[in-house]
Amino acid sequence: MSTPNAPDTPCYPLIGISACSQHTDGEHPIFTFGEKYSRAVSEGADGIPVAIPALGTGLPLQQLVDRLDGILLTGSPSNIEPHHYRDQGSEPGTAHDPKRDATTLPLIRAAVAAGVPILGICRGFQEMNVALGGTLYQKLHTTGRFREHREDKGTPLAERYATGHDIRILPDGRLARIWPQSDSVYVNSLHEQGIRDLAPGLRVEAVAEDNLVEAFSLINAPAFTLAVQWHPEWQWHPCHDVGDFPFYRALLGAFGEACAKRARARQSSQEAKSVASLQ
Repeated sequence: MSTPNAPDTPCYPLIGISACSQHTDGEHPIFTFGEKYSRAVSEGADGIPVAIPALGTGLPLQQLVDRLDGILLTGSPSNIEPHHYRDQGSEPGTAHDPKRDATTLPLIRAAVAAGVPILGICRGFQEMNVALGGTLYQKLHTTGRFREHREDKGTPLAERYATGHDIRILPDGRLARIWPQSDSVYVNSLHEQGIRDLAPGLRVEAVAEDNLVEAFSLINAPAFTLAVQWHPEWQWHPCHDVGDFPFYRALLGAFGEACAKRARARQSSQEAKSVASLQ
């Protein structure tokens, strides 16, 4: 993020980042998300990152969305509990985060209604589909219909995020406008679950080579509402160590522009109210 210069201080958007609830030290629960998401917001989207703790009903959602200019829904080692999309229980040992489910699912619906821009990534992609009425495959690799989409955890981290597949961007959609250079793009792939039934009102924006949905948007959303199954927060910046993915930069930049637009509108509204109060 560039340093603001008075008196023409930029109106940086305030972007909430969904946090997971974890017990990393074995005793005290914490709310957490990766530094990569903070940097994607602050540098990729040129916004101010703030944490959205997984407090469930303890969060006043309407007041929260009224104050935010955007929401980034992060990936996570955990999966959405299947009862949220009317499926049977998960296999033993499946990681879940009911506190996050209780926070993000109603948050998504509140943010859509309030016109807050949303970018969903991996688990966030799945959360958006479930929150709006869709369903998921719990284990893609057991269906016999799809290629291997899981990461190989036996390889180095950088290699895991560099390994993936091509996606096909469908014409005339939001993603095609963000990336008009080509309708085929290589993305990383680190997920076990995927979309079974797309929620009503969602539009497929990209599919994998096996026709698995890899990106979608909300057709009649009042603001930017896009979700992707891959991880654009990892290799979006030019860096010789991890590669250069301008497609990811374009995606984060488009999200940031939508958030900045809301920030300017909110600032103008607040200034107008201030002036009216003095009259």
